[in-house]
Amino acid sequence: MSGLLDLLNSPMGKQIISGAAGQTGQSEGKTAEIMAMAMPLLMGAMKKNASTPGGAQGLMNALSSKHDGGILGDLGGLFGGGVDQNVMDDGAGILGHVFGSKQSQVENALSSKSGVDAGSISQILKIAAPILMGFLGQQTRQQSVNNPDALSGLLGGLMGGGSNAGQQQSLIESF
Repeated sequence: MSGLLDLLNSPMGKQIISGAAGQTGQSEGKTAEIMAMAMPLLMGAMKKNASTPGGAQGLMNALSSKHDGGILGDLGGLFGGGVDQNVMDDGAGILGHVFGSKQSQVENALSSKSGVDAGSISQILKIAAPILMGFLGQQTRQQSVNNPDALSGLLGGLMGGGSNAGQQQSLIESF
């Protein structure tokens, strides 16, 4: 899988979008739109955090221990009866680590761009974050990324250079 937006367009991505839509009560179309904006923002914020040695090592540790990609193996179970509170709490922790004090700014910006309330945006982000970490964990194993220096290259490669990459990057930098 070459990039992050490829994930969202894959059958697995459709299942993620459908599950997140079911959890938040938003339409699949709106949820897909929000995910397409949010995932690159999350990835960009992770890449920015990984640009410091401590940040890169912390992300590498999380990917090699808790976020190994296992979450992607049972999406039906993840969304079956509503997303488990542990996953939501994990997502909240990831968001706090990645966005820090800028989290509400990110949620409000996505809300104003999508027309969806910030509460639903927050829920979608809490679901997206552990899934993104699982995707990164899976990619680090598949590409044999085993040191923090190589992690930044992987993150940049997964972000891709699509037509809205510049717009996404400027939004990331504004936070």
